[in-house]
Amino acid sequence: MAAPILLFGIGATKSGTSWLYSYLRGHPECHLRSIKELHFFDTIEKGSTNWHLKELDRKCAELERALSGGKSGNAEWNVMHLADTRMYAKILKKHDEAAYLAYLEEGRTNETVVSDITPCYSMLSEESLSHMAGMADDVRFVFLMRDPVDRLWSHVRMIAKRRSTTGDDIEKRAGWIFNRTLDGGEEHILERGDYRGTLTRLQASVDPERVFICTYEELFSDETLGRLCRFLGIKELPGDYSRYVHAGAKAPMNGAQRKRAAAFLKPQYDYVAAQLGRLPAAWEANMAEI
Repeated sequence: MAAPILLFGIGATKSGTSWLYSYLRGHPECHLRSIKELHFFDTIEKGSTNWHLKELDRKCAELERALSGGKSGNAEWNVMHLADTRMYAKILKKHDEAAYLAYLEEGRTNETVVSDITPCYSMLSEESLSHMAGMADDVRFVFLMRDPVDRLWSHVRMIAKRRSTTGDDIEKRAGWIFNRTLDGGEEHILERGDYRGTLTRLQASVDPERVFICTYEELFSDETLGRLCRFLGIKELPGDYSRYVHAGAKAPMNGAQRKRAAAFLKPQYDYVAAQLGRLPAAWEANMAEI
């Protein structure tokens, strides 16, 4: 059996990576494990292995409770996911690269693509990206971006929901987090949407012919998925565009916030426009706020 294409998904947070994972996992020519985000490389570079191991332990305990509680609706998935998680925890603990690659391929029959879709990889160094690009004979990358203002607000709402204990104060918390972010107090949110940084590092470390760049606003279409499938050399199949993955908490962004965010993020818009030669219509609308 021929070696598969190794695909890394490094899209920005809240830019459609979960939907992309679901699409590729359902494609008959792709083989993806039940864990979407493996965090193999960022744990090495950021020194966060112990934190992620604890998260895997927590997930295992959660799955064990679901199975012992007789929740039969997802029993088959839970059994598979539990086995995958236990197996991967041992690999991550040792940072065994050969075992990681074997894990991606385990269970593959005649599928031509294996993949690890972990948004955090967008923040990796040139050295790490270059190393990843040389891990197999055919390594490719997909980088998803979303309108900077909309991505920022979606990320803010996600964090607000996580930090809320009652769920009744999400809109107020989102406002606080938004202000803290633009005042420099929530750097992790801005780092996840640093398209300029990611694109610069990709250009310096990966053959551009091996990189597929796409925006969230253009992802959900047969035309874009056709381009992606051709990039991967797999059959062109339509997606389920009615399926919304990980919908965010309800909290509208007001006009003043949108205008401030657009001005703050203008360098990101300008850099992407220079690289792609254009901006999607939705991005242009937010730029008009400045």
